[in-house]
Amino acid sequence: MPYSRCAIVGWVHRQTTQRFSRLTTNSVLFDQEPLWRENRQGTRHKMPESVQSWAYESGSLTQRLRATYGDAVAVRVLFQQWGVPFLSERKALGLHDRRVCLIREVLLHADSKPLILARTIIPPHTVNCSLSTLGSRPLGEVIFANPQLERIAMDVTLINPDEWTPTALDVGHIKQPTWGRRTVYAIKHREMLVGEFFLPAVL
Repeated sequence: MPYSRCAIVGWVHRQTTQRFSRLTTNSVLFDQEPLWRENRQGTRHKMPESVQSWAYESGSLTQRLRATYGDAVAVRVLFQQWGVPFLSERKALGLHDRRVCLIREVLLHADSKPLILARTIIPPHTVNCSLSTLGSRPLGEVIFANPQLERIAMDVTLINPDEWTPTALDVGHIKQPTWGRRTVYAIKHREMLVGEFFLPAVL
């Protein structure tokens, strides 16, 4: 009898958890984590209006992109594997040190125009088949389709060009400071952390 895809995913998780248990942070976007600031009253007004519109978008960013670019919106997976998140990411999710999570970094683009870079941290207890086998499907299309999705907290950041890796600078066409947000989402009390960085072409 063949194994189900979910069973295979569970087995792979157990193996990769062991394999990456001694590794440090994993990312192709950052060598060091950005400086995040808690979203507080007045934070919004420190951003340009074009950035506010995206950073405080309450719906799916993917759906908003599709409203402009239609089916041209696509996902390029830059990185996806089990690894240890940055310290502030572990704190945001209430994880113990060295806890291994599924880390996914992607570029959302349309007609080769880079629009949004994203970094998602999914703890083991949150991972399921639909999240671990996304492939080139946007994460937002999966989680925003769930009526039990909750937004728990949000932070914001402004990243200078020299804080990105050469890979990020290249794929994102980054030449100026970049605003970003990261949001703790939960579905049935199972949390994940989604960071989104707004590239010049989207603003």
